[in-house]
Amino acid sequence: MAMAATSPVPSSSEIRVTPIAPGATLERGYGRIVIDKRVGEGGMGIVWRGWLFYTPKGPRGSEPPSAIALKVLRRQIGAREDVRALFRNEAEALHVLSHPNIVRFFELFAWPPSTPSTASTPPRGEAPPSLALAMEYVDGDTLEQVIARHVARAQLRGPGALPGMPFRRAWYYFQQLLGALAATHALGIVHRDVKPSNILIRRDGIVKLTDYGIARLDQPNAPNESHIAPGTGAYMSPEQVLSQPVDGRSDLYSAAIVLYEMLSGRTPFTTENKSEFWVRQEQVNRSPPPIRTLVTQAPPILDALFFRALAKDKTMRFDGAIEMGTAFREAMGLPDSAEWRAQAEIAREAVPSPAGLSADEAERQARIGTLRDFLVKKYPTLGMTAT
Repeated sequence: MAMAATSPVPSSSEIRVTPIAPGATLERGYGRIVIDKRVGEGGMGIVWRGWLFYTPKGPRGSEPPSAIALKVLRRQIGAREDVRALFRNEAEALHVLSHPNIVRFFELFAWPPSTPSTASTPPRGEAPPSLALAMEYVDGDTLEQVIARHVARAQLRGPGALPGMPFRRAWYYFQQLLGALAATHALGIVHRDVKPSNILIRRDGIVKLTDYGIARLDQPNAPNESHIAPGTGAYMSPEQVLSQPVDGRSDLYSAAIVLYEMLSGRTPFTTENKSEFWVRQEQVNRSPPPIRTLVTQAPPILDALFFRALAKDKTMRFDGAIEMGTAFREAMGLPDSAEWRAQAEIAREAVPSPAGLSADEAERQARIGTLRDFLVKKYPTLGMTAT
């Protein structure tokens, strides 16, 4: 699962400093990034779409250009170490993850590049260079947008219609999310912000989990650092709200809420007319409404599965993503499939052997590559585009 290290960043004397804007070219030594257009922005930064062209004589010169998303910190807040730490944290998590349902990492770099005189500490009163995170560009919608469209259609259909997605479509998206989480957890990483707006659906139906900014790497028993736990209230596990130690079961709690919303059109603890504080408190103190009160077509066993998946005590929940997914698939009356078995096998093979690139390790890597290629080709054939 580990990706090869990125090519070394060239020295500042080799780079022509260019402001990041449409049409700009950012020289990276191993290639160049050509900025296309702005595609999003938030309080922390701006996201640009660009194209990465590899140097023809370089080791990847034969590869075609790659569409990338370039997330750039705003200079106004880029000097804050806590903000820069989020960027570095996301880059570190994505660097060790290589899965067809997780956005691909390219590199993290400073822009404009540091000069020899400012490489360590910028002059007093001068902001450090901004950070830019280059990752795979996903042409599609968020799961949040897809859910909203299904809810709108259900309202037009009137009484008796499913309030959210059909079971088969929900499972199609859910199994890909669980595959990403299974591999993430196998490598000792907890995402901590699983929610529909962080789940991207490509035009051909491939799901991509993104935004590992607050992920926890290799510290499953460490408490959260602040009094206000990071995350989004409607999807946070009780232990996350309480700043208690988290592990993969916290992500699975959040994933179960995502499935609940896909099926019912709403989260168990809705934010409508409620503050973030009260929603977080409901995660700790209230039981979710049984799914069958909202989806009358659901089989009774789904109530029992959501009761387990959304248990306040994490020891009562499913231990792993594959186990949870299989239970829900069977409850919804959907058949086993080659793609779901491939997800389980990738998760089992995620951790590399400590012996390095031995013959067995090379065989394992080749096997994972075959499974990845299978999923990338298989999911688009199932007819579940982002609608």
